[in-house]
This record gives sequence, structure tokens and C-alpha cells, in this order.
Amino acid sequence: MNQGKLFLIPTYLSSDNDASFISPMVTEVLKNTKHYFVENLRTARRYISSLKAGIIIEDLQFQLLNKKSNWDQMYPLFEPIRKGKDMAVISEAGVPCLADPGNLAVSFAHQTHVQVVPMPGTSSIQMALIASGFNGQKFTFHGYLPIDKNPRQQKIRELEKLSESGYTQLFMETPYRNQLLIKDMLKTCRPDTLLSISADISGSNEKIMTQPISKWQKTDIQIHKIPAIFSFGQFP
Repeated sequence: MNQGKLFLIPTYLSSDNDASFISPMVTEVLKNTKHYFVENLRTARRYISSLKAGIIIEDLQFQLLNKKSNWDQMYPLFEPIRKGKDMAVISEAGVPCLADPGNLAVSFAHQTHVQVVPMPGTSSIQMALIASGFNGQKFTFHGYLPIDKNPRQQKIRELEKLSESGYTQLFMETPYRNQLLIKDMLKTCRPDTLLSISADISGSNEKIMTQPISKWQKTDIQIHKIPAIFSFGQFP
């Protein structure tokens, strides 16, 4: 019996998105897939239902894959694939495996010779980068910054310095801490440092702006609890 495949399924970037944001190719895969790795059961169910593709949620099987998951759990969870059934990884937002625990399943798939199939979709990291005006050929994504104030401010200074090399430095924060991060950047960075903020990408409250810290200090930016990507960089 041939093994199944592991599909990487993109989801919405904003709570305002609907099925029109998802490729028909993705919907077609979902129609033929019964087994899923998901970070959040409720979110995954709601996402699949929102596509209105005639998929019966009760017929699906979901396995949690989050930051607490480990390698030893992977072998039994891949049983459907060994029996010839396809499985899919669904992220909380955007594409799996970018700032997402889905890479655990993908790495296991590669080491057990399971075919991995990434489906077309968008990533907030990618969208923020191309909208920033910064270097899109040389960049680094750092994920989340430290939670504690002093280490966070130290990391901000480090990323600010690294951006002088011409490499765009991208990072993010848990949405409810966005305003604290902005406050620290405005306090810590030099006035001429360029900061780009991309919030609620593709949503009705989308805000994308790149300007020096000196101008950000005069800008009322309110993105509390709104997903956002931040970056330091340089204009050509």
C-alpha cells in the first residue's frame, strides 16, 4: 500500500477574511482529507466550516500539534499516512511552519520518507516584508521578542544594529503586548531608525506604514490585540 501525503494548508491572515482568500486548490485538498494536525481544534473546525465546501466536520479526525508536542508522539499520529490516507497541517493563521509548531510534523515526514506538499497561501511575514520598502533579498525573521522589559529592550537595540548591515530584521509580538513593544521601541531606538509596522494584514483595519522613529513618536498607532509584524531596515 502506498503511503499518504502530508499537505500544508494555509489559513486566513485576518478574522475578516472569508473563503475568497483561499485557493480552490486548497479547498479541493480539504474535501479529500479526513485527518489533520492542528494547533487549535476550535479554530481549525471553524476555518474548514467557513469554506462552505460541503465538508462534514464530524467525519474528520484532528490531532493537536502545538508547542507542547514532541517527537515521540509523531509515530502513532502518522498512522493514517502509513495506511495510505492523506493528512494535513493547519496553522492558526497564514501558512504552517512559520512561527508555528507545524515543522515538527514536517521534519518527521521527511525522516520517514513521507511526501510533503505545501499548498499556495500567504504569510503575514512575507506580506509585511514586501510592503515595508526594505531589502527583500536579505532578511531575518526573529519570531517573538523577550517578554521581560530589560531583555526586550536589549533585543530591540540588537536588531536595530543588525539592520544597519542592510539585512531587514523582522519580528512579532503577542497581540495584547503590541503597545508595550511599540513603547519600548520609541524609547530605545535612535530617531532616524526606520521602523515598519504591518497590522491586520488583509483585514478591514489593515495598517501598514514605514517611517523613522522620530515620526512614529508623533503618530497615534493603536494596534492592541491586533496581529502585527514589525521590522527594522533601510530604504534603497
